[in-house]
Amino acid sequence: MPMPSSAQRADGALTVTPASGLSHFAFRYDASHDARLEAATLRMLDRLDRTCGGDVRRSALATDTSGATLLTIHVAGPGGAVQGVDEDESYTLKVTPEAATLTAATDVGAMHGMETLLQLATNVRGACVLPAISIEDTPRFRWRGFMLDVSRHFEPVPAVERQIDAMAVAKLNVFHWHLSEHQAFRAESKLFPKLTSVGSDGQFYTQDQMRAVVAYARARGIRVVPEFDMPGHATSWIVAYPELGSGEDLHGLAIKFGVPPGEMDPTSPAVYKFVDALVGEMGAIFPDAYFHIGGDEAPGDSWMKNPKIKAFMDKHGFTKPDELQAYFNQQLLPILKKHGKQMIGWDEILNPALPKNIVIQSWRGEASLSAGAKQGYQGILSAPYYLDGEKTSAQMFLADPIPVDTTLDAGQQKLILGGEVCMWAEQLDAETVDSRVWPRTLAIAERFWSPQNDRDTSYMYQRLRRVSAELEDVGVMHLAGPERLRRNLVSTAEASAQPETRAAAGHALDLLASVTEPFSFGERYNAQRTDARTSLDRLVDAVAADPPARQEIAGAVDALIGKAAPGKPAPHAPDTSGDVSAGGRLSRQDAMSDLRRRFAAWQDAVPALLTLAAQSPRMDDAGPLALLWGETGAVGTQALGYLDAKTAPTAEWTEHAREVLDRAAKGGALVHFAYVGSLRRLVDAAAALPAPQTAAMGSDAK
Repeated sequence: MPMPSSAQRADGALTVTPASGLSHFAFRYDASHDARLEAATLRMLDRLDRTCGGDVRRSALATDTSGATLLTIHVAGPGGAVQGVDEDESYTLKVTPEAATLTAATDVGAMHGMETLLQLATNVRGACVLPAISIEDTPRFRWRGFMLDVSRHFEPVPAVERQIDAMAVAKLNVFHWHLSEHQAFRAESKLFPKLTSVGSDGQFYTQDQMRAVVAYARARGIRVVPEFDMPGHATSWIVAYPELGSGEDLHGLAIKFGVPPGEMDPTSPAVYKFVDALVGEMGAIFPDAYFHIGGDEAPGDSWMKNPKIKAFMDKHGFTKPDELQAYFNQQLLPILKKHGKQMIGWDEILNPALPKNIVIQSWRGEASLSAGAKQGYQGILSAPYYLDGEKTSAQMFLADPIPVDTTLDAGQQKLILGGEVCMWAEQLDAETVDSRVWPRTLAIAERFWSPQNDRDTSYMYQRLRRVSAELEDVGVMHLAGPERLRRNLVSTAEASAQPETRAAAGHALDLLASVTEPFSFGERYNAQRTDARTSLDRLVDAVAADPPARQEIAGAVDALIGKAAPGKPAPHAPDTSGDVSAGGRLSRQDAMSDLRRRFAAWQDAVPALLTLAAQSPRMDDAGPLALLWGETGAVGTQALGYLDAKTAPTAEWTEHAREVLDRAAKGGALVHFAYVGSLRRLVDAAAALPAPQTAAMGSDAK
């Protein structure tokens, strides 16, 4: 994962480590190789050791080269000194029972091939093998990005590097680093030290750290594109240097989220002099050709209230703030060009006044992206890939930068560079970031890499779960992080002093977490009014979106009552789009047993959760949720009873069951139940059964 462009299986397999455990693995380079490629090869060998359980690396690096070469790496050249958007990332991987050959034009292509090789390695009857296969692979899109907002909540360097390691597994190639916001400016500037001494709340990256992250990403074939948002989203700039602002009365960094005042003055020559110096300083740290200027959500309220700025607008014939913003961007263009940079920004920078060589990042949707392409602008799509929307992997996997029904012609389609996953940080921190990003980003990465006709969500989920586990081999904490937070929720409760009570609460909480997922950003914000100081350590922070139980339960329901018609949610189920089976063929009997076990376990777990909710301040809103969870378990158990007896329930039971599920669909404690759509299908299937037959009454019946 992602699915290769072309893969042809053959008979047999190549043994990497025999059942005896005595590895004789040997490899060689038969063309160019530099320090970057050598380091990537060593990382591959380390991970192959973990998969194969042998001494692959030690054997491969042994001085005795008399054994047969099992892997030949042929790379034509290292690639660009600064990786560019047109870098050749293709590779071929051919595995026979005798040997494997990895061929690529560049180091980056070779690294992608190594990730594929690692995913192919499996253990069969005690031996570690690679299946015989011939793969020819090249990405569908040139720009396959991941954006991390570190301004609203800071992410330390190790957390950033974890995301880069996972990006390499997913074959993503652009790390978009959102470094400035209303809440903080996170990049150290030697020229303008108050940007961090005043504007960072004390958490920022030193220049040495930023250079180290750039080098870390390059070593893994990933470009780093920095974003410094301007002219809006600039409170942290203006608090540090008030002369940049438009007359706002700012008294400190923004604590609340949203769009507070804080807009640079587009009419001030001092602003452009400042930006010129900063772009030059940051451009030397970030060598990528692209420099992200943000440009989103600058409503211009401060401009319209400032007499000097309003007079400037009148003089130039500007009647709307977006015209003044276009003027601002026009002044930025020669500054960026002077420092060897190309402009990239969000939808709002799209304006006929700007040249066609800028890149539009669309957060407004496919229509906005297409509109830009029709005007001749390059673009990347982000709107469907906002992770804080808490959509399922399947929903985001099926969203395409160039959908099948696109109205763009061939030339306009070439202007779509690709897409970018976005992780905004209002509601995450270093402890929770991994579980908010992974493994769902793997599904989106496949959309950016693989052929357009790769649309099988069931098969996608099968591979997603396996590669999700493999992410732990590169240090990603998407599974361990929520588990640790749940242990902390239990350990801080008064009742946890008793080991048996702690164990019961821990098991119950893990079980609840396995079938729940967070509210979306908007839902949580409206319910909790989070701000930059909100503690992110409650139940909602200890669960992950799109849990495997959603697909497991959907699969069991499919086996029991048949698959739902594609695109047609069951009655009374407003949103079953996430209830996609992950494949696997259960018998009807096994499905019945699986669901009975689940529903009984939910009901059994309720008392322990009620105790935990009563004694843990951070779980005090989970009591009603636990009771509702138990009710859904009871409804599920009763529905199975009717289905097993092939007898319809009473109308009163059906009404009650649907009422319970209506309440369950709303969720609670800032989480949703991930299985409600599937449980509705069970209830509806039971309700559709024939009514019980009664014997005819005779004349002498008593």
